[in-house]
Amino acid sequence: MEEKKSEYRIDVPERTNEFEFAGGKSKSLVSNLSNSPVLSILCYCGASILMTVTNKYVLSGYSFNLNFFLLMVQSVVCVLAIQTCKSLKLITYRDFNVQEARKWFPISALLVIMIYTSSKALQYLSIPVYTIFKNLTIILIAYGEVLWFGGSVTGLALFSFGLMVLSSIVAAWADIRNAIESYGSEGAATNIAALNAGYVWMFTNCAASAAYVLGMRKRIKLTNFKDFDTMFYNNLLSIPVLLACSLLLEDWSAANIERNFPADQRIALIVAIIFSGLSSVFISYTSAWCVRVTSSTTYSMVGALNKLPIALSGLIFFEAAVTFFSVSAIIIGFLAGIVYAVAKTQQGKKNAALPVANGGNQARKD
Repeated sequence: MEEKKSEYRIDVPERTNEFEFAGGKSKSLVSNLSNSPVLSILCYCGASILMTVTNKYVLSGYSFNLNFFLLMVQSVVCVLAIQTCKSLKLITYRDFNVQEARKWFPISALLVIMIYTSSKALQYLSIPVYTIFKNLTIILIAYGEVLWFGGSVTGLALFSFGLMVLSSIVAAWADIRNAIESYGSEGAATNIAALNAGYVWMFTNCAASAAYVLGMRKRIKLTNFKDFDTMFYNNLLSIPVLLACSLLLEDWSAANIERNFPADQRIALIVAIIFSGLSSVFISYTSAWCVRVTSSTTYSMVGALNKLPIALSGLIFFEAAVTFFSVSAIIIGFLAGIVYAVAKTQQGKKNAALPVANGGNQARKD
C-alpha cells in the first residue's frame, strides 16, 4: 500500500509541472508574437497601404476640404473601437490619468500636425510622388537619433540618403513635366501652383513626422507606455484639438457642406470616412508597436521599403501618370530603401558586438 501511495505522490507533481510548462509555453508564444519585429513590420506595412489609399480616395475623389473634420472622425472611431475592445476584455490599457495626459499632450499635438500636413500633401500630390518624398523623413530621423539617442550615420546610409534625394527630384520633375504636357501652358500654371503647394505641405509633413517619431520614442521610454496606451492617449488627446481647428478654420457653411457631401455620393463618402477611421485604428496601433519593438529609424526604413506597393497602388487605383521618369523615381526610391536597410543591418551587427566586448572588459576589471 505504501508503495502505491508513493507512486501516486510522484505522479501528481509530474502532471502539475507538465501543465505549468504548457501554460508558460503558451504565454511565451504570445509574448514572442507581441515582441516580434517581423510581425510588427508586416502589420504596419499593410495598415499604411490601407490608410494611404483610403485617405486619398476621400480627399481627392470628392473635392473634400474638411480635413480637420476627417481626422477628428478617425480619432473618434479609433477611441470608440479600442474602448469597445477593452469593455469586452479583449485588450487592456491604462485608464485616463490627467498627469499622464499632460506629459503626453505634446506628442498628440505633433501627431495632429503630422496627419494634417499629410492629408494636405496627399490632397495635392499623387500617391507615388507623396510616397517618394516621404523618404526624406528618414534623413531627418536618422540625424535626430544622432543628436538625441547617440546614433551614427555610416557611409552606406549617406549613399542611400543621396538616392532618396535623387528620387524626390526625379519625381518632382516627372510631375511638373506631366502637368505641362497634359494641360498646355495655360492649364499648366494652375497645376504647377497646386503641385508647389503640395511640395510645401510635404516638406512640412516630413519635419513633423520626424519630430513625432523621435518624440514618441523618447516619451515611451519615460512613461513605459504599451501599444494600446500610446494609441488611446494619441487619439483621445487629439480629438479636442482637431475639433477646435475644424470649427475655427474650416468652412461649415451650408453650401460647403453640400459641396463636401453631395446627395448622390453622400452614403459612399460617409462609409469611406468611417472606414478610414477604422484603418486609423490599425495604423495607430501598428506604428506604436513597430517603434516599440524596433527603433524609430527602423520604423522609418520600413516605411521606405513600403513605398513600392503604396506607389503601385496609386498607379493602379488612381490613374496616376505612368511615365519613364515617374517609374524611375519609384525604382530609385525603392533602391534607396533597400540600401538603407542593408546599412542599418550592418550597423546593427556592429552595435550588437559592442556589449559583449564591453562585458568582457568589465569582467576582466572585476
